Amino acid sequence: MFVYADNAATTAVSPKVVEAMLPYFTEVYGNPSSLYSVGQKAKEVLEESRERIAKLLGASPREIYFTSGGSEADNQAIISAARLGARKGKKHIVSTKFEHHAVLHTLRELEKEGFEITLLDVHENGVIEASQVADAIREDTALVTIMYANNEIGTVQPIAEIGAICKEKGVIFHTDAVQAVSHIHINVKEQNIDMLSISAHKFHGPKGVGVLYARGGIILTNIINGGAQERGKRAGTENLAGIVGMTVALEEAVTHMDENNAKLAKLQDRLIEGLSKIPYSELNGDRENRVKSNVNFCFEGVEGESLLLLLDDKGVAVSSGSACTSGSLDPSHVLLAIGRPHEVAHGSLRVSLGEDATEEQVDYIVKSVAEVIEYLRSFSPFWGDLVSGKRQHIFAEHTVA
Repeated sequence: MFVYADNAATTAVSPKVVEAMLPYFTEVYGNPSSLYSVGQKAKEVLEESRERIAKLLGASPREIYFTSGGSEADNQAIISAARLGARKGKKHIVSTKFEHHAVLHTLRELEKEGFEITLLDVHENGVIEASQVADAIREDTALVTIMYANNEIGTVQPIAEIGAICKEKGVIFHTDAVQAVSHIHINVKEQNIDMLSISAHKFHGPKGVGVLYARGGIILTNIINGGAQERGKRAGTENLAGIVGMTVALEEAVTHMDENNAKLAKLQDRLIEGLSKIPYSELNGDRENRVKSNVNFCFEGVEGESLLLLLDDKGVAVSSGSACTSGSLDPSHVLLAIGRPHEVAHGSLRVSLGEDATEEQVDYIVKSVAEVIEYLRSFSPFWGDLVSGKRQHIFAEHTVA
């Protein structure tokens, strides 16, 4: 059996999306900036897609900017807010310790320019409190940027509450909603979101295309210079086929969100219950307050890379965290942020289910994980020290879900 369970890393493009994209490779292939008819037809499709995306997010079409994906959108949002703040003498930014690296690395670069960055601590359940944000905002705060749903442990933050606080205090609020937009109904106006990032390949759209929503009145700083595309704020000929595919994919995701979540919730429960039976294992993040596709566990006495490779041999495709850092041997910064010690953070497993997952597949994942962990522990010196009592266990023998 082959089970793909790494949908937080990327998803398969849906057949409906592929079908919708095809004409824009071979028929309506004009440049939307061209004045002749095939170019103007492309322009019409581009603007229609912008309107449809805006409607799904509760935004105005003029507030939607097409990007290459979530990382670019995060970069442009944060840099734009920082530049706006600096003009007013505001050079303080609030974020959290477990953001995606597209956010954290951008903040690190701004720190080199003299910005002061406050990274909020994350509670053990993987959720921050709105009161933490309120307490961190100062007179010179230019931006609050907090992800909607964590890309590794799937926990969901109180975005509407945070947005209300930022609005009251007159601070721009950005959220990386890459992992949330296909699982949580979003309305940027109702939730007081000033800027938001999404990426198509996380919800069965194509890779290489995304959206930055920026509330009207926020002046964006260009990070790609050249032509006058995207109202002069993002140069480069638009990826029309990709934008069309993203639009259809997001419409599919939003239309079927409730039924997909209901199905995934049952499978999530089954998966958590199964993995919890493995001795000395523990779920990462809040049991309930998480997107319904995500399950993330730590296991004592195993190393994440070996776990993934052996599961791959059994036909199970999963990850140990963000795909963007899969080449790193360092433990997950997300797990360290919620208080996991290094020795168990190294033994993490992220399973992110797709809407087409089945109970049979979930049971196969549980069986395969249990077998691989037993095998790895059988020759692990670290596990031997735990069994012999030379080291103390961190987790209980069994975790009751």
